[in-house]
Amino acid sequence: MKRILILCLFTMTLGMPVISLFAQSTSAKSAIENDRMEWWRDARFGMFLHWGLYSIPAGEWKGQKDHAEWIRNTAQIPVEEYDKFVQQFNPSKFNADDWVKAAKDAGMKYIILTSKHHDGFCLFDSKYTGFDVMSTPFHRDILKELSDACHKNGIKIGWYYSIMDWHNPDYLPRRDWETNRPSDSTSYARFFEYLENQVDEIITKYAPVSVIWFDGEWENTWSHEYALKLYQHIKEIDTNILINNRIDVYRDGMAGISTNPEALGDFGTPEQEIPETGLPGKDWESCMTMNDHWGYNKNDNNWKSSRALVYNLVDIASKGGNFLLNVGPTSEGLLPQASLDRLKVIGSWMKVNGESIYGTQASPLNDITWGKCTQKSIENGTRLYLHIFEWPKNDRIVLQGLLNEPLGSYLLSDFKKNALTITRRNGNIEISLQGLAPDSICSVVVLDIKGKPEILDSPKFSFKYDQSIDKVVALMTTVYNNPKVAVYYTSNGLEPNDKSSQYTKPAGIKTPVNFKAVLYYNDRKFGDVISIKLPVSYGKSVSLKIPPSSKYAASGGASLTDAKHGKMKISDGNWLGFEGTDFVAVLDMGKKMNIHTASISYLVQNKAWIFEPIEFIIEASDDGKDFEPLLDKKFIPTIWRSPDAIKEYSDVFPEVYTQYIRFTAKNRKTCPEGHPGAGGKAWIFIDEIGAE
Repeated sequence: MKRILILCLFTMTLGMPVISLFAQSTSAKSAIENDRMEWWRDARFGMFLHWGLYSIPAGEWKGQKDHAEWIRNTAQIPVEEYDKFVQQFNPSKFNADDWVKAAKDAGMKYIILTSKHHDGFCLFDSKYTGFDVMSTPFHRDILKELSDACHKNGIKIGWYYSIMDWHNPDYLPRRDWETNRPSDSTSYARFFEYLENQVDEIITKYAPVSVIWFDGEWENTWSHEYALKLYQHIKEIDTNILINNRIDVYRDGMAGISTNPEALGDFGTPEQEIPETGLPGKDWESCMTMNDHWGYNKNDNNWKSSRALVYNLVDIASKGGNFLLNVGPTSEGLLPQASLDRLKVIGSWMKVNGESIYGTQASPLNDITWGKCTQKSIENGTRLYLHIFEWPKNDRIVLQGLLNEPLGSYLLSDFKKNALTITRRNGNIEISLQGLAPDSICSVVVLDIKGKPEILDSPKFSFKYDQSIDKVVALMTTVYNNPKVAVYYTSNGLEPNDKSSQYTKPAGIKTPVNFKAVLYYNDRKFGDVISIKLPVSYGKSVSLKIPPSSKYAASGGASLTDAKHGKMKISDGNWLGFEGTDFVAVLDMGKKMNIHTASISYLVQNKAWIFEPIEFIIEASDDGKDFEPLLDKKFIPTIWRSPDAIKEYSDVFPEVYTQYIRFTAKNRKTCPEGHPGAGGKAWIFIDEIGAE
């Protein structure tokens, strides 16, 4: 794809977000590697199956109901006790053809089943252990039946295999609570031989196998050297098999990314999350649950909606990734009805719109406000698939910065392909839609353009407070290597045009900031005006009187006035988290000034033990020592149930002439009665504070 610009120099980006989503993931790959990856990149959608002995207790043990596939560890069940499940495993209603049909009807192109999870139990006939399905009353090789059904129905099959093994006596380390389980005669080398032999089995006995999906690699007994030996061994058996990056030790937690140049694996594995901008230049697959557990939990009814699952599928495809959606079968061998219901809705959507997912690449478009975009090459051009989740009230969508000549547009659900009207306005492409949305979840508009996408991005700016001049410096971070491009701006809130100041160098602006900018291309306005407002407190110094948790410390006090707003993902690097303690911070305005408003942003995620503060206190001081009260807002502690949200407390008070503002957010200290974590330490999460 041709790009008109290069993005550089990031300090703090405001305005419309810079998201360079599109990159040819094949560019750094050899032709042979690309051939191996081709089916996987085309597939985009697969089914994950977590099934084993843990389906028998179904998440419940001695009154605790929040377990699943980790139950042997989380419930601290001794080996000899857990082994009793072997004689209870008899999934008489298991039918591999039914499972494959459910996946295929949902539009999934491949299936990954747990051949062995961390508990060490094998769903296949292994000659290297008796802890397998052939020792159960069921006495049928599940991997054989599922692989046969997949091969028969044109579905690729792959096996999840856990490196960590809580059952094998040679595996180390033991769980911390297994104090009575000896480890003095263990041999990790012998365990590796066992592991290698089993991997041989699951590849050769059920060929062709398309993917080996490793997990449980994070304990310190596993090493890059072991990973390399196993990787090379697998490639000697089958050069075409795909291997995820969890074979190696370099994965970065749940983000699932391996940045070390030595890291092995064909694709990254984000878990329960979707990378905000995708992973340009890398192959990746987000694995996610439908509810809150991977293995079956009979009490878990916190199901994602069908709409949310379709959205995730589209979002992932629009960023160049695959979606591996999990189902946890019951001990009877059935897929839960709630899972089947959602798969059916996804399948209905895919029957009409699958073309916009299969074989597509990441979006070339930035600044999308109406949905998501995927693309694929067509003869002499590119086909863009525009996914609209909220049908616009004005019956039109705008594509900003697309320079290519449009060739035609229509609704993907319209088998007659009736043409939609395309116009140019301010350089943007506008598509007029007709009538009501054809799909209640997500409607897809097709737009064919000439050539490969050429994008002229909106100008982006970073801002930094310079105390020496008491101004905020605006720096344009978008570089246009094109003499036809000019950017004009105002700092007084007026609409900019080609008579306004042209941006040629960093500009100093007095706070509060009311900055607007617009791009001109070929002496004509191109795109929309961007507008950025920053309070008088932006960039000012903040001292924290109580330190945050080291896990959620962001950039300390500086994070509270940098205008980088935290999102729903608590690990986004913007939130300050306080476990069981209050938040107390003093904002230094640098000099005395008139202040009449204060604000504080916070996060609520009750399920993650993050609660609304029970009190906000705002105080003022001339010297930073003696403070006078300005605001005091209390909440009723017993009313704590609240939807997940980013909230802001903001209020006005009689104007004061002061330099220091102290913000206090009081923590309820412990999770309230009626909460699953009752008695445990409660969190508060704070981001931006401000004063005007």
